[in-house]
Amino acid sequence: MEVLVSKNNFCEMALDTLIVPVFEDRNFSVEYLNELYDYAQNKLNFTGKYLEFINIPTFNKNNFKTVLFCGIGKNDEFNLNKLRVVFSKAFQEIQGKNLNSVAVLADNMLEDIKNVSKNIIEGAFIGLYKFNKYKSKKNENEKITKIVLLSDKDNDAKDGVRSGELVACAVNFARDLINEPAEVVTPSKLAEIASKISNLEVKIYGKNEAKELGMGAFLAVGQGSRHEPKFIHMKYSPSGVVNKKIVLVGKGITFDSGGLDLKPPASMLEMKGDMAGAAAVLAIMRTLSVLKPNLEVHGLIAACENMPNSAAYKPGDVLTAMNGKTIEVDNTDAEGRLTLADALCYAETLKPDVIIDIATLTGACCVALGKVASGLMGNNDSLIETLQFAAEDAGEYLWEMPMYEEYFDDMKSDIADFKNAGSRYGGTSAAALFLKNFVQDTPWAHIDIAGTSILSKPLREFPKGATGVGVRTILNYICNL
Repeated sequence: MEVLVSKNNFCEMALDTLIVPVFEDRNFSVEYLNELYDYAQNKLNFTGKYLEFINIPTFNKNNFKTVLFCGIGKNDEFNLNKLRVVFSKAFQEIQGKNLNSVAVLADNMLEDIKNVSKNIIEGAFIGLYKFNKYKSKKNENEKITKIVLLSDKDNDAKDGVRSGELVACAVNFARDLINEPAEVVTPSKLAEIASKISNLEVKIYGKNEAKELGMGAFLAVGQGSRHEPKFIHMKYSPSGVVNKKIVLVGKGITFDSGGLDLKPPASMLEMKGDMAGAAAVLAIMRTLSVLKPNLEVHGLIAACENMPNSAAYKPGDVLTAMNGKTIEVDNTDAEGRLTLADALCYAETLKPDVIIDIATLTGACCVALGKVASGLMGNNDSLIETLQFAAEDAGEYLWEMPMYEEYFDDMKSDIADFKNAGSRYGGTSAAALFLKNFVQDTPWAHIDIAGTSILSKPLREFPKGATGVGVRTILNYICNL
């Protein structure tokens, strides 16, 4: 899709449609559009309420085929996150209607045109996203191929457009990986994708190398699959002075059957997306060479399948993690924390300033927070607060969950240091406390995206399907360090 910025001379343009944002409580006055707006207001009862849309054909009286008036609500309630949602929905309104080129009137909303432009483009790219790779019939003629942002502050708008494209493309890259079938995105495929990212140092550890490192918990999870586990280590190094060293860890279960503690069939339908954390980390790492932060950033993925063949690990097994701690297997479907355990141990060997892991870890998080917010836990209040600010600014919701030691009581073991699972109550907090055993004194945050990684119905700017959650928050965090 081509995205351009032009001076605000839309009356001289010839594109398929023009998107015009309208406040509910501001007088509308754009001479070229007044007649159409009067018709929308007086004949079609358009008021400018938030997420109200009216698409009016011009019948060749204007140089656009249609004009889409989109309501952005009350002036004092409007913000950049609402703007992103408005334009996601606005572009969905015209998608598939053979309106291939679109102009957007960008100057009449908020003063910060750079961030206005950024969020318009984020909304457009996220809202227009479709995963139709496996559809036998595709209507390529109905794609939107050109967007022109109209602004008199064109240089600032261009900066915003570039930033919006970068972030949205990273989000959509993660969505593509999550939406692919598990037989396509295998551990080896994730390793291959990582190896092809430019400007990164990449090391792939196979089964034997991971065994030499002592990754007994990670390897146990993958031993029931015909696909060999792969431990992926990506490293971005800045050209200048390194301000901080950050390690990102993404859960990379490319399919989770539950293992011998098999999931019911309905619960397996979305389990190709149990690598959404890994997808987010890959998307972030491939974006760093453009962002060029003065940070050393490592991306780690312990990639494997959790399958139930005759070699699969079993309830009652005792596993030894990389740091020597022993784990009694209480439930083979509590596998993600086992792979993260060894990944966090490995992260500690890099001596970072910060570790952030992101994982579709617990069904309990879905129960607690639904599809609306991701769970956030960790050992450092400052890091937790910074991530919450980064998420709010990026339009993602992070909610801090408690980490009281009592949640870990049900994971005590008679024969090992602890179990990998316990009571069904407080499962999100208990899982985070499990992970805490594999982090030393490094500031660490754990983001549980089990509920937010895939949507069963539209929410905010996202249509149904994979969301790429976490990409925007962590990129925002990195950019502001």
